[in-house]
Amino acid sequence: MKLTKNKCDVVVIGLGYIGLPTAALISSRGYQVYGVDVNSAVIKSLQKGEIHIVEPDLNEIVQESIQKGLFQFGTKPIVSDTYLIVVPTPFKENNEPDISYILKATEGIIPFLKEGDLYIIESTSPIGTTEKMRDYIFSKRPELKNKIHIAYCPERVLPGNVMHELVHNDRVIGGVDEASTQKAIEFYECFVSSNLHATNSRTAEMCKLVENSSRDAQIAFANELSIICDKANIDVWELIKLANKHPRVNILNPGSGVGGHCIAVDPYFISTQYPMESKIINASREVNNYKAFWCAEKIQNAVLKFEINNGRKPLVALLGLAFKPNIDDLRESPAHYIVKKVIQNIGNEYIYVVEPNIDKHPEFSLSSIEEVENKVDILVYLVAHDEFKVLKSSKNQESMDFCGVTK
Repeated sequence: MKLTKNKCDVVVIGLGYIGLPTAALISSRGYQVYGVDVNSAVIKSLQKGEIHIVEPDLNEIVQESIQKGLFQFGTKPIVSDTYLIVVPTPFKENNEPDISYILKATEGIIPFLKEGDLYIIESTSPIGTTEKMRDYIFSKRPELKNKIHIAYCPERVLPGNVMHELVHNDRVIGGVDEASTQKAIEFYECFVSSNLHATNSRTAEMCKLVENSSRDAQIAFANELSIICDKANIDVWELIKLANKHPRVNILNPGSGVGGHCIAVDPYFISTQYPMESKIINASREVNNYKAFWCAEKIQNAVLKFEINNGRKPLVALLGLAFKPNIDDLRESPAHYIVKKVIQNIGNEYIYVVEPNIDKHPEFSLSSIEEVENKVDILVYLVAHDEFKVLKSSKNQESMDFCGVTK
């Protein structure tokens, strides 16, 4: 497939952490891209030449594509040859995935579909979602049955390195039939330089979920180990370093939990569909969720101990809110949960929250590193941001490191 330049080749629905970089990348290759987002504030920001995401190199690529007239945007889709669905898949109260955003995005493009078009879902989806959308499209447009191409291709990028990984990471591409798979592969060949692996849509959907469920289980082992070592009075960081000297052992480092809109979420896509069979997957989620609660309890106990020994409550710096180092993304962040829990139990007046990657927070005020460095009694490392690695606690300060910054 060769995209025709100088017309709207691709409509990207959803201009979030994946959709906007993907749209920008495709337009940077010289193709006309139309980005769609129901959030009018996102569209207004882009119209003013501003982006709402912190991601290296993204702003420059977006600006250049806009200036060349290759990247436009609005709140409703338009006619195109290819439609890329990159919308959120949130959860209901029972951890059941909600595909209503995918359904609504699909409803929006149904009037524009024509013979030969390509429809691709990139949103993380329960197994069988692509087939459901196929059946839904054909129920509304029966004349298009077997005349359009429908496929699923999950993203697998790391925040902070998205623009590089969109190009250089392998992709798994699964169509609802062989023709759809090949059509989608030809599309991704336009901007992906790495290998494209053909399969069917159900396997592609499961592949995304399995990748992150596997990582969740590996992290759960490390987090569980850290809790055991704390009780056994063993330095877990030293233990893991020594254990990894074995040629066939590769234990990950523990943290304050698991966050982000992938590893902390994707396992539920499997466990809600197959609850009886997902024993390790469910257990891993429980361990990683518990780790954040455990960290909050450890901090509160340290505060109580300080108060008993010193006759006053300590000043505490909680370092980090993002779900991983050196980004501004707070989605499903265990550090964010820990901060809220500690403030709820101790009170705002004794807590300083430091997150160098954001300017403000809707719930609590932020402090700079310089403000807290020599002012607080307890330094609590929740996220291993680079800025925290140069901090040195004084002899009068207690240090609590849940993410290995000081190790």
